[in-house]
Amino acid sequence: MHESDDEMTRVLAIDTSTDMLACAVGSVRAGKPMGDGAVDVLAAGDHRCRRRANVELVGTVDTTLTQAGVGVDDLDAILVGRGPGSFTGVRIGISTAKGLATGANLPLYGVSTLDATAWTAWHAGVRGRLGVAADAMRGEVYPALYELTDAGVARLFERERVLKAADAVATWRALPFSSDLLLTGDGLVRYGALFEEAGLMGRALDQDLWWPNGQGLISAFAAAGGAAAAGIGNGDPAAVLPVYTRLSDAEENERRRLGLAGDAHVAPTGVADELAGRHLQLRPLAASDAEAAAALDAVCFNEGAHTSWTPEMFLSELSEGLTAPRAWWVAHDDGELIGIAGGMVIDADVQILDVAVSPEHRRRGIARKLLAHVSYDAQMLGCTSASLEVEAGNDAAIGLYEDLGFSRAGCRRDYYGPGSDAVVMTAPLPLSLPVDASSPEPTAAAARDWPAPAQAKSERAEIERRRLVLAIESSCDETAVAIIDADGALLANQVSTQIDFHARFGGVVPEIASRKHVEVIVGVVEAALEEASEALGLTGGTLSPRELAAVGVTQGPGLVGALVVGVAFAKGLAFAAGRPLVCVNHLEGHLFANLLADPDLKPPFIFTLVSGGHTMLVHVRAWGDYRVLGETLDDAVGEAFDKVAKALGSGYPGGPIISRLAEEGNPEAIDFPRAMMHSHDYRFSLSGLKTAVVTYIEQETAAGRTIHLPDLAASFEAAVFDVQFKKAWDALRETGAESYCLGGGVAANPHLRELLTRKLGRRGVHVVLPPQGACTDNAAMIAEVARRKFDRGEVSGFDIDADPNMTL
Repeated sequence: MHESDDEMTRVLAIDTSTDMLACAVGSVRAGKPMGDGAVDVLAAGDHRCRRRANVELVGTVDTTLTQAGVGVDDLDAILVGRGPGSFTGVRIGISTAKGLATGANLPLYGVSTLDATAWTAWHAGVRGRLGVAADAMRGEVYPALYELTDAGVARLFERERVLKAADAVATWRALPFSSDLLLTGDGLVRYGALFEEAGLMGRALDQDLWWPNGQGLISAFAAAGGAAAAGIGNGDPAAVLPVYTRLSDAEENERRRLGLAGDAHVAPTGVADELAGRHLQLRPLAASDAEAAAALDAVCFNEGAHTSWTPEMFLSELSEGLTAPRAWWVAHDDGELIGIAGGMVIDADVQILDVAVSPEHRRRGIARKLLAHVSYDAQMLGCTSASLEVEAGNDAAIGLYEDLGFSRAGCRRDYYGPGSDAVVMTAPLPLSLPVDASSPEPTAAAARDWPAPAQAKSERAEIERRRLVLAIESSCDETAVAIIDADGALLANQVSTQIDFHARFGGVVPEIASRKHVEVIVGVVEAALEEASEALGLTGGTLSPRELAAVGVTQGPGLVGALVVGVAFAKGLAFAAGRPLVCVNHLEGHLFANLLADPDLKPPFIFTLVSGGHTMLVHVRAWGDYRVLGETLDDAVGEAFDKVAKALGSGYPGGPIISRLAEEGNPEAIDFPRAMMHSHDYRFSLSGLKTAVVTYIEQETAAGRTIHLPDLAASFEAAVFDVQFKKAWDALRETGAESYCLGGGVAANPHLRELLTRKLGRRGVHVVLPPQGACTDNAAMIAEVARRKFDRGEVSGFDIDADPNMTL
């Protein structure tokens, strides 16, 4: 808050939920009526911007700040429209805003884009009942009704929703005040004919008012009470999320699994048991778990007043015809059930019914992960809050729940029996999630103070000398952040994986991947800054984004919705922190991951990329000088592994499952085809091999013969890897290169690593393999590329966009 006027909040407001890029800088004065100077707009950069929001947003912010005569340091807060609107557009605005707030250490607040549209009309002098029909694509609109008076704008609805445009028209046409209803919203552009046929378009506002503007955003913020309003949030950027009213197709199917439609039975899904021996796995509760779940509950609650659940009680949670939807998850390790958590949905609240983790597996973050999955299901079911009861003396459990964002809401005397009280706790959704699959620490506490208090550091000279580069990777299903110094020393490497969320669908769901990136990116960046601070031995506080030398980010290739989040956040972070932006090719990152194993590696060499989305053979003539010798004509290697694992009914991801099975198999047991092994070029094809494996499974099953899965897995691997070796050796001989490197998720396969090292090494080839932890998507490899590009002065402008089809 500015010292000159402690009642004034100066904000930068942005929204890209619609085709209007809304941007304004203004001041909000607390306690002032909306018509009496509550909002003062200093400058606005609103303009129509179809499909170019990520290109134009930061530049528009820069221009608007300049026109307002202020800099980032003069702001008190960032404000962003949360939608509903275009999924990609909403994420661009929120991700950029999160980057701006994190880079400048400013609080971030979110408001409804529909509210902003209504306030835009209010400032134009519109009064009366107003219907906002925002475009939701797919023949749908986001309908919202408001009452506009001289005092301001009032909602006539509780929460945002989506309706078929025809249904919205019919609903509004039946209103007793339909003849007086004013209309606005960009949905009128696409569906205006429907409203016209119903006789509603006669009172439509001028088309210029169909979109929100920056003034409307700031007014919605001010009317809600500004920064002091509990409904707006506490300013933590991690807590600001898009307003979603529609699920992805995969989530709609999951919704049916949860019992909202069709068969309510919960069947096992997700990662197969073959992976359980490697690390902790989570999956939905099944009927076969009832006995083990009851036994675990009895062990956990044999002391105290809590009554443990019986097998029949768990089975009843899975029965059909339940009036309230349920969400139950279990954790298991090496076939043993070690944790359970579940809840029941009542209205918009998920009531946590039970949480139990075996004593010998506690303090590993298992309860947090289980509750994260339960709360995710609850959000899919429309919940906005969670509640639970815990024994008053259970300090460990109370502490866990407080870390997840729960706060004490009351006490129930003698709830567990005479003298045994229950503490009632509630929390807003989403809960605070773990940083990654193995960390028990949450990314961000929902109720923490923001902005973080500034702390002076005495190590500034050392920080400047190290020229730290922070890099962000979000090309697929993992949000990763790393920090590297000028000498190539890795100071931080954080990864938040989504694998448990995608496993239930049998593969990566792009829409879910993008949403999860938005949820966790602030927490992962903060975790990386904290890790780097510890590595540097800082004594005066946590490393600040403004103490970085540059910000790097994966620009492509990858899933466009996932890339957009990382690119938008990185641009906001770099701009607010006043640091240059460096864009990195994800494929080049996999190549540079080999430097993490051998910093002295120098071209020329042959490089094979084997991942879920790419298979290619590359002649690296010099750093930055690459000749792609050949690529796959169809399936990538990782994709083929996933498809074969799916054909076996073994779950997702396929690579580790096949690898584990193959450890005990005979690679010569089944003679699968080696496609294009003798094609005399460097192209690959795996669709025929995949078909051969599926055909073999079908024939053996039809004949009533038991398939020996280890032999099948080992034989499949051999067919894939023999071709990889043959092509690599041919390329080495043709080019005269004496070194060979590997990269991509499949590069972690121990059998491929052993085969290439043994066969190529025997032929005098210097083989370099990236560390297994750097094979899958990670930011360490992106940081290495960004560091080198930054040293060469190869920085990007803030008008760059994600490039999902980027080539090497």
